Amino acid sequence: MAEISSACTHLQFPVYRRCLPSAIPYTLIVSTGTWILVIGSLFVWQNSSVDVIRLFDRTAPPESMLPRYRPVVLNLTDFGAVGDGRTLNTEAFESAVAAISSLGGKGGGQLNVPQGRWLTAPFNLTSHMTLFLAEGAVILGIQNETYWPLLPPLPSYGYGREHKGPRYGSLIHGQHLKDVIITGHNGTINGQGQWWWMKYKKKLLNYTRGPLVQIMWSSGIVISNITLRDSPFWTIHPYDCNNVTLTGLTILAPVNGAPNTDGIDPDSCQNMVIENCFICVGDDGIAIKSGWDQYGIAYGRPSTNIFIRNVILRSAVSAGLSIGSEMSGGVSNITIENILVWESRRGIRIKTAPGRGGFVRGISFRNLTLDNVRVGIVVKTDYNEHPDAGYDPGSLPVIEGLSFVGVRGRGVRVPVRLHGSGEIPVRGVMLRDMSVGLSYKRKNIFQCAFVEGRAIGSIFPEPCLNLDRYDVHGRLVRRSAGQNATNIDYSY
Repeated sequence: MAEISSACTHLQFPVYRRCLPSAIPYTLIVSTGTWILVIGSLFVWQNSSVDVIRLFDRTAPPESMLPRYRPVVLNLTDFGAVGDGRTLNTEAFESAVAAISSLGGKGGGQLNVPQGRWLTAPFNLTSHMTLFLAEGAVILGIQNETYWPLLPPLPSYGYGREHKGPRYGSLIHGQHLKDVIITGHNGTINGQGQWWWMKYKKKLLNYTRGPLVQIMWSSGIVISNITLRDSPFWTIHPYDCNNVTLTGLTILAPVNGAPNTDGIDPDSCQNMVIENCFICVGDDGIAIKSGWDQYGIAYGRPSTNIFIRNVILRSAVSAGLSIGSEMSGGVSNITIENILVWESRRGIRIKTAPGRGGFVRGISFRNLTLDNVRVGIVVKTDYNEHPDAGYDPGSLPVIEGLSFVGVRGRGVRVPVRLHGSGEIPVRGVMLRDMSVGLSYKRKNIFQCAFVEGRAIGSIFPEPCLNLDRYDVHGRLVRRSAGQNATNIDYSY
């Protein structure tokens, strides 16, 4: 595989030596052309982000021209804030939120954050609030853990994800909220995570790092048209929320040396849309979760009814899009379409283990493009990371109903690795219309173990013998040679 660079600043499509059918399918040409248009339009649309591609130079509109989402509009400077990057503005943010909190019965209020660098400690949002970041506005998280509050562990995790006991809160936080919007003219929320990553690597932290934005037990949440970067830990973490829309986001962190900086982690959420986003981070681009082992089983809130579309993802150390490994409350009815994963270790990964319990079912992928990815589609059932010794190894997850239609790629080392087990078989897999260019020839590049399902129509490379084979018209060509057969090889 070609070397993966450390930058998120631009997409490169080098020419690969690869093994492809002699005639390039028309659908691959159309897919490639479509992605060029999608990528180009995303970059034009995100033209004010200096970290992607700045195509046009424009000045920020005057405050009087900023959109008005609420009956009452406040400005952060009205509360004494100073946007010099040095003055601590926590009190100004808290005072502004308190003022908006009193307006809930009147339709709420909008807080405009103007151009400037606004240093702050963590603060909470309130219901019926719009936080609007003007172009050139940057909210900066303070690099001092004494300002970050400690919160109880998430009930579905039992512990902080990195340490027992409490966890640090998020820079922007909210609980039990309704009708909250975080938006802008591509302003930025910057967690200044470099300081946190250094302390984590040197084992100088006593508690789990906090996310950049965490909204819990809330509904009617919209985050749109902003950049989020350099989170201390996970970037956006909606927890047990309903009716959430994330759209038009740029999420950035160094692809190496920024541990656990997932882009978006829906956790026990339902009725959610993620669309039109560019995510290039130091861990999973998107990771759908629902609790950890016995704590997640007891909490019992699945992530369900989630629609993800038109997203560009990069993760040099993990996966563009993951489900799990914390999925003990269950994950179901997930639709994912028009996804590009580029220069990543893995494209799609579903990960679980004995002790997780729960289920992953009804997961549909359509129009998935892989560019320079080590392993394309992965199911791993031995991801043995547990909160404590109290988990029940007899609590076995169920994985069933995985559909992949329209998979395209180039420069891929292992296109498919579906690693079920006798305890946790993978059932109901369906692959249709797949053409993935390989980085080099090798046997056993389509890998399966304890897998039941179908491969339909044109599939390249040739699918494993665990799958029933059907032609393009849905007629059976051959039965599986053995669903329990294995050709898993982690040597490449």
